[in-house]
Amino acid sequence: MASLLTHFCTCLVLLSTINGGTLVMIQGLKEFKVGDEFGWQEPTENNSAIYNQWATSKRFHVGDSLYFEYKNDSVVEVEKWGYYHCNSSNPIVAFDNGRSIFKLDRPGAFYFISGISDHCKNGQRLIVEVMGLHHHLHSPPPSMAMPPEHQLSPSPSPNSPTNSGSQLVSASLISSVFFMALAAASFVI
Repeated sequence: MASLLTHFCTCLVLLSTINGGTLVMIQGLKEFKVGDEFGWQEPTENNSAIYNQWATSKRFHVGDSLYFEYKNDSVVEVEKWGYYHCNSSNPIVAFDNGRSIFKLDRPGAFYFISGISDHCKNGQRLIVEVMGLHHHLHSPPPSMAMPPEHQLSPSPSPNSPTNSGSQLVSASLISSVFFMALAAASFVI
C-alpha cells in the first residue's frame, strides 16, 4: 500500500510540473566560493578588478549562497554608497570569522567590501547582481528571430484544431504517466 502511495505522489509531482504542455524545471541552489582559489583577500596592484570580473562570469539566483574564505580580514555587506566610498561604518552585515556564508535572499544588487579600508581601496570589493528564482521554462532560445508582424498568421481560436490538439497531447501525456505509475504499483502489491 505504501508503494501505491509513493507512485501516486510521484504522479502528482509530475502532473504539477506540467503547465500548459510546457515542462518546468527547477535548478538546484548553488554555493559560490568568492574568488574561487584566490579566496577573499587584498588583490595585487595589477589585479584590482578580480572580484567584479569573477562575479560577471557567474549567474547568481535567489537562494544561492556566497562563501567567503579569508585570513586576518573581514567581509562587510554595505549599501551602494558604502561600496563606492569603501566605508564600512554602517554595515548591513559584517563577518570576521574567516569562513563566512552569505545567502542571497532577494533579487538585485549586493555590495561587499573588506572591513579593512585600504584593502577595499585596492580592489577587495564585490558587486553581486542576483537574478530571480531558479525556475526555467523549456522554450525556444531567445536568439531565434520572430518573423515580422505582417507575416504572422492570426492566432487560432480556443476551439481550433491546433489548440485542442495540444490539449489532447497534454491530456494524453498526463494520463499515460498516471497509468504507468498505477501499473508499476500493481506489480509491487
